[in-house]
Amino acid sequence: MGERLKGKVAVVTGAGSVGRGIGNGRATAIVFAREGAKVVAVDINVDSANETKRLVEEAGGQALVIQADVSKSADCQKVIEKCIQSFGRLDILHNNVGITASGGPVETTEEDWDRMMNVNLKSMFLTCKYALPYMEKQRYGSIINISSINAVRVIPFPKMTYAASKAGVIALTREVALQYASKGIRANVILPGFMKTPIVEFYNLKLYGGDIDEMWRRRDAMSPTGKQGEPWDVAHAALFLASDEAKYITGTVLMVDGGASATTRSW
Repeated sequence: MGERLKGKVAVVTGAGSVGRGIGNGRATAIVFAREGAKVVAVDINVDSANETKRLVEEAGGQALVIQADVSKSADCQKVIEKCIQSFGRLDILHNNVGITASGGPVETTEEDWDRMMNVNLKSMFLTCKYALPYMEKQRYGSIINISSINAVRVIPFPKMTYAASKAGVIALTREVALQYASKGIRANVILPGFMKTPIVEFYNLKLYGGDIDEMWRRRDAMSPTGKQGEPWDVAHAALFLASDEAKYITGTVLMVDGGASATTRSW
């Protein structure tokens, strides 16, 4: 066990995983726990969150599972209040929940637009809304929001609503960072690039004709490194931002994308 987050309490939303395996949220929960944090594992899928809890405990850590739909205000309030009741404080808020869909203005329904905005963006507003008063009392807190390189550049398939929601995450985080900078609270954004995760397979396999090997091959080729990132890459970036090693870093956008956002290629 490490000690970079010793004594800290972390809420990780989207701590389960869509499908089998380890996604960004699950990896982050495990890494936080390995470094000494008590983890509140939040997910709409309680079975998946309980699997994360098992892995956290297997790694020697401690986790509390809370089932919640973070697009709903009452659920977000419940998460933060249960965290405080159980552990007495909240040091790290890691917002990892996100869904995606392809399409532009014509193909996207109003219902799909609203749902993606609620899950990807409104959820982060709501968790911050209820977490920040406790962090302000402590005069300490680190908020880490997961966006996407699609927030700053076009990717191979049209994903208008997803891109707009993820761009909103950057703006939301910037505003929180500056408003609370003098109160001991930091807020930063991670922009993952092409990642090899269960949720990518779940949402994108059909775009590649259902051929998983072809999907991974083509996505590897899209990265300047020749290989997609892993959930642990996002988790270790989040660990740095959560730790006191990043005490002078706020309002920052951290690319975890193998250089994809810096290229001029059109894929």
